[in-house]
Amino acid sequence: MNSKILNRVALAKLLAQKRRGKKVVFTNGCFDMLHVGHVRLLKKAKSLGDVLIVGLNSDASLRKLKGPGRPLVDEKSRAEVLAALSFVDYVVVFGEDTPAQTIKILKPEVLIKGGDYDISEIVGRDMVKKVVRFPLVKGFSTSSLIKKIVRVYGR
Repeated sequence: MNSKILNRVALAKLLAQKRRGKKVVFTNGCFDMLHVGHVRLLKKAKSLGDVLIVGLNSDASLRKLKGPGRPLVDEKSRAEVLAALSFVDYVVVFGEDTPAQTIKILKPEVLIKGGDYDISEIVGRDMVKKVVRFPLVKGFSTSSLIKKIVRVYGR
């Protein structure tokens, strides 16, 4: 088991012990096909604080959000890939439609999301001190990459 991949209760206990004076940053997503847009957002997120937590949609919640053809990669594999990034401190998988419960339990100071979200759409904005929107990297989204692959290789 990877020590960077924890459930939210275990992570909350760990943060309670280690947090003293450290700023915790939280972001979340599906991360079904990791690409440069994700990497840039995660690097920026880490620069905003001391501890970066990535909330990861479970397979079931991702399927509900994106449709029956997803996920492309199972949650354990997606979590492992994210945990392998040096700037990601912890990964927590959540099964709900939104990360609200996870944010409530972990109590981050900063929340960062992609620029495709309006501030009013960012779940948890009312539970943190600061919300940051990060501009999307043109041409890089999992959905656009899937469309490109289908165009090139067919179904």
